[in-house]
Amino acid sequence: MNRALSLALAATAVAATVSPGVSVAAAPDTVRWGPCSEKAASSRLECATLEVPLDYRDPDGRRIEIAISRLASEKPSQRRGVLLTNPGGPGISGLGYPVALAASKLPRKVLDSYDVIGFDPRGTGRSTPVTCHLTEEQQSRGNLPPYAHTAADVTRQAKKARTIAKQCATSKTASMLPHTTTANAARDMDRIREALGEPKVSYLGGSYGTYLGSVYTTLFPERGDRIVLDSNLGPGGYDVTAMRSLARGLEDRFPDFAAFAAARPEYGLGTTPEQVKAKFFELAKRLEEKPVRGIDATLFRGVTFDLLYSDAGMTSVAEMWQALDKDQPLPPNTPPAIANLENLMSARFNVICGDARWPETIEEYQRMVAVDREKYPMMGGSAANIGPCAFWPKPIEKPVKIGDRGPSNVLMVQNERDPGTPLARAQALRKAFGKRATMVTADQGGHGVYPFGLNTCANDAVTEFLTTGQRPSRDLACAAEPGK
Repeated sequence: MNRALSLALAATAVAATVSPGVSVAAAPDTVRWGPCSEKAASSRLECATLEVPLDYRDPDGRRIEIAISRLASEKPSQRRGVLLTNPGGPGISGLGYPVALAASKLPRKVLDSYDVIGFDPRGTGRSTPVTCHLTEEQQSRGNLPPYAHTAADVTRQAKKARTIAKQCATSKTASMLPHTTTANAARDMDRIREALGEPKVSYLGGSYGTYLGSVYTTLFPERGDRIVLDSNLGPGGYDVTAMRSLARGLEDRFPDFAAFAAARPEYGLGTTPEQVKAKFFELAKRLEEKPVRGIDATLFRGVTFDLLYSDAGMTSVAEMWQALDKDQPLPPNTPPAIANLENLMSARFNVICGDARWPETIEEYQRMVAVDREKYPMMGGSAANIGPCAFWPKPIEKPVKIGDRGPSNVLMVQNERDPGTPLARAQALRKAFGKRATMVTADQGGHGVYPFGLNTCANDAVTEFLTTGQRPSRDLACAAEPGK
């Protein structure tokens, strides 16, 4: 499903809420932790709120709240400090992420070494939220625009994109729009560090969280301890280049699924990878003409894309295709439901449109669609199509330029065939960091490496760095581990 681009990392993130009356002043070591009121979360998770400036250029002006959480180390004698975390997004809650990490095989020695800190970035979830007053129909279309087969399709989509941009700019939270950016979320992270009384913080971020971590360690290079970036966006974050790269990501990843389906003829999708790929285009064409059981071509492409974030999702993709092919009942929860989708999408638009300038003319999107539709036919006509960012107000500050100034304390980890953050963009970020970073790549597909345990070589490298500070002496390529 293309409603969110980091659902593989966020699927297990536990939604946590802050208990009434739990608050914290913005001064060192003054956080007053209280119980979280969360569903299916560990009773050890504690929550609080922190006030920060809406506009850091006016630090004494309006304040907004940032919701934070803590899974404290149970071995104080072994505790090194705090590990800030972010599961991706933007727009995804991170408040329950410490519990999700612990449930996803985060090694005990890492949990003992740190208080694991989660937070909802500004505009998101239990932090002061933003809204674009998106209708149910607008939410159902997802974050990726429909596939544009012609220039006229781009023109038609531009009207819908302009409407959403206007809704965001005139919403009841429009005053937050210029300030709901990655740079300000990074500044909020430093306020969290200060409030916790920590001279430095370590960090573990996945997907969009890699850009947030990159911006933090660029703005505050001496306040980062051990920085881990997993499944990496390029140095421009979710700019137009990153959005277009999603089409390449699906092309990189799809051969894994094609081989999976071809080896299982019971699905009836083909007995060779070529036949499986042909089935993709056949189904997409049929669904363009007539949706089946509420699934149109846009949703078909989006659900396929999102489920391929993990190997575990391949069975669901095959079952969905089989049902659509034969007009049979869809597997349960297809597409999967997402809580608080309006806020997720609104926060996402605020961040990605506010972080960088996007092309502003319909003609430029028509050109990009024509190029990418030819180059990456599975999803190029969608990822390059026009969205609300084309009609967004000009950002109030320039994008943060990621570079090589600062300590050499960044470890990047990346799957070779990642649909959501393709390897090529990770390599661009690695180049931008220069001597600051070391990168570990794993010969596997999917979105998210650590701490899921699917590649021992890559996982051990991250655990070693977080617990001892030792990174590989040079960039490391980890071989595939069949059967995991």
